[in-house]
This record gives sequence, C-alpha cells and structure tokens, in this order.
Amino acid sequence: MAKKTKQRTAFVCQSCGASATRWMGRCVVCGEWNTLVEERTSSGATSARAELAGGRVRAQRIADVSPEDARRLPTGIGELDRALGGGPVAGGVILLGGDPGIGKSTLLMQALGGLAAQGHRSLYVSGEESAAQVAMRAARIAGPSVDDVMVLASTALEEVEASIKELNPSVVVLDSVQTVRSGDLESAPGSVGQVREVSSRLVDSAKVKGFTLFLIGHVTKQGALAGPKVLEHLVDTVLSFEGDHTMAFRVVRATKNRFGPANELGVFEMNAEGLSEVQDASSHLLRERPGDTPGSAVTPTANGSRPLMVEVQALVSPAVYGSGRRVVAGVESNRLAILLAVLERKAGLQVLDSDVFVSLAGGVRVEERSMDLAIASAIASSLRERAIPSGYTVFGEVGLTGELRAVPRPGLRISEAKKLGFADIVLPKSNVSRLTDHEREGVTLHPAETLEAALDHLFR
Repeated sequence: MAKKTKQRTAFVCQSCGASATRWMGRCVVCGEWNTLVEERTSSGATSARAELAGGRVRAQRIADVSPEDARRLPTGIGELDRALGGGPVAGGVILLGGDPGIGKSTLLMQALGGLAAQGHRSLYVSGEESAAQVAMRAARIAGPSVDDVMVLASTALEEVEASIKELNPSVVVLDSVQTVRSGDLESAPGSVGQVREVSSRLVDSAKVKGFTLFLIGHVTKQGALAGPKVLEHLVDTVLSFEGDHTMAFRVVRATKNRFGPANELGVFEMNAEGLSEVQDASSHLLRERPGDTPGSAVTPTANGSRPLMVEVQALVSPAVYGSGRRVVAGVESNRLAILLAVLERKAGLQVLDSDVFVSLAGGVRVEERSMDLAIASAIASSLRERAIPSGYTVFGEVGLTGELRAVPRPGLRISEAKKLGFADIVLPKSNVSRLTDHEREGVTLHPAETLEAALDHLFR
C-alpha cells in the first residue's frame, strides 16, 4: 500500500530557493523583494506518480516499453494535427497560449468534436464560463459532434481530479490553467504557486492514466505565457496561437514538441462557424498583392515542413521629427535596425536618417533569418521608387559585412515558389550547390554573394 503523506505548504524564494513558514515582502536570505511564493511540500518518500499508479514506479528496459502506449489521436483538423506533428499523443500534455479572443477555446472545442466522433471520451473543464455558456458556443461551432463531450464548470482542482477518476476520459481540456486552484494552497488562482501545483498534479495524472491533456494558458502583455517558466518545461508541446484580431487568418505555431518537429505551423481562417482550415495559405496571403508597386517583395519561408510565401512591404519616407522612426509588424525590430545599417554602409543606400516602416501582409509573423534579403529588397525598392520585377522572389540571410549566407531547406522554398508561378529566384550563391537537378527545373536561379550584388541584379 502506498504510504500516505502529510501535506503542508511553505513560502519558497524564487530567486535563491530559501523557504519560510509565512509570506514576507523581502527574502531574509538574498534580500530580493516579492519573490516568496507559496508551494506545497510533503513529508514522505512516495512520489505523486507512484501514488497515482498505486505503488512504486519501477524502471523498464526500453525494448519492453510498447510504443502503442503513446499512440497518436488525430483530431480530424489537419492544420492542428500538422502543428502537433501528426496529432496529439496519448499521455501527452499540450499547452496552448494566445491573446484573449484569438480562438483558443473554439479550436479545442472543434478538436474535441473530431475526437468524440472517433469514439474518444472527452472532458472539457471550464474555469471561466458556465456549463450553459460552453454548451451554447459548442453547438454553434461544432454542432452535434460534441453532444457526447462531458463538460465540468469548476475552478477546484480536487473536483477536476475526481471527475477524471470517475469518467476515465481519453482527452481532457482545461480552460484555463490560471483559473483553477488547489485547496492545499492559500494563494489566489493564477499565482505562481497555484499554477505550478495545478499543472504538475494534472501532468502526473495524464502520464499515469494515459489521457491527452490540453492546457489553455493566458499570455502577458508582451505575448509570453503567463505564470512560471516551469510550466513550459513540464508539458510536452507548447503551441502559440497567433494572429491579428482585425485579420481573418490565425496561425498555430509549435515552439516546443517532444513528439515531433518544432516550428511546425497550421493556418486557420476565422468565420461565423468557427475556425476553418486554410490549405493553400500562400495563395491567400498573396491574392491581394499589388502588381509592379515599389516597396513590395515576396519571399518563401520554411516553418518546419510547411513552406509559406509571404509578402514583405516597406515604406521609406523623410524623417519629420528629427531622427528616423522604425515601425515594424510581423518582423523583429532589432533585425530591421541591423539591416538598415548594412544597407547604408555596405550597399550605399542612405536610409538611417529616414522613417522606415516594414510589415508582413496578412498579419503573419516570421522570425526566420531568410527574410533578411526580402526586407532589404523591399526597403531599397521603396527608397528608389522602383518595383521589383514581376515573377521575382528572393531569400537569404544578410551578414554584417554585407555577405549573403545560406539558409536551410532551399529546395522546399523553391518548390513553393514554382507552385505560385515565380520563375526567377535571387538566393545566396552557397545555397545553389545544395540543390538537386529536379529542384532547379522550371526556374531561373540568380545566385549572389553579397547584398549589393543582389540589389544590383533586381534594379539594374
């Protein structure tokens, strides 16, 4: 029989690890302010997973472990399954974060509908809405497919654990982890101690019982997941739900995945019925692109196994208030500052004293270094008031000395460009040797060693 443990709490400093019996504004050991967080401790040797399993957890030979114990459960939503590397894994824990109203609850309710249709018992735990509100939204976006999904409106961790034990579901969705609290801690829901306690106990339960657990997480003003960083370490997969509220497109991006490749993404479109998959996202992003307009460049990106053609738009205008302003949307502001300095010193373009605005059309966000050449080309096009020739696409990383550096998966990028009718491609010279004969077919490659050479070819 598992040994019972006596539960108690302590206030642990998140800076130095010192503990205290009560909360204090300042840690007496390291002197840091507001770092004491209530955490649960136990007097006993039995681990939480051993208690759940009903005994001691023993080591096994890898050859004796059945891969079937971690089988995938496809949701029927192709774009979500793509981001997860083929679908959620039994016993896996997925953390989904995103801005309020972006569609996190909608997406997972549709996923539960697909799983329920395959016979998987599902439990939706709502800590923010009543059961009636959840049912009303589910009927609107998923219809009869979610009729058999169980719903629990509660913020008590003990009630959630009791429902999981009673129902024995295959999939559990917790909406959201910041709203549920444990009765063992006196702190408020959403505090560091509560989030750590709730997530760790549910993760242990998922690993032992073998159900898939989706945790919906809030984000901060800066877009990072709220709560302790340990939350992202505990889970198997971290998904980020991104998109501009004014745009129809939404992107689910995997930033961590223990069961598949990271940086995979799925593209959705928000409509009255919920979220619908966008199969050919490149065509949707480029369908409103103006032709022969200065300040526009198209580049192929490669997120995981999914290529995506995006349009980079730039506008350069004289600075009105002294020093030039830098405004970006969808790209990293620090990267833009570097590219402007390289354009001025290595390509001879006077841009540092101008206002520069750079945006990715369609509300997407890309952090790849392969965007460098497209951003620089769009800025040069706007400054010179000359459009990039029709049918051209560019990609490549720009170094501080003005050289063009190779980027990964050039063949995947070229294949996507060919599908959309781009016949001329400006790319780093070092990438050309990595291409097969099949990848070179149907396009004209224009290799360049430096940024200046690439711009000379585009605007000669």
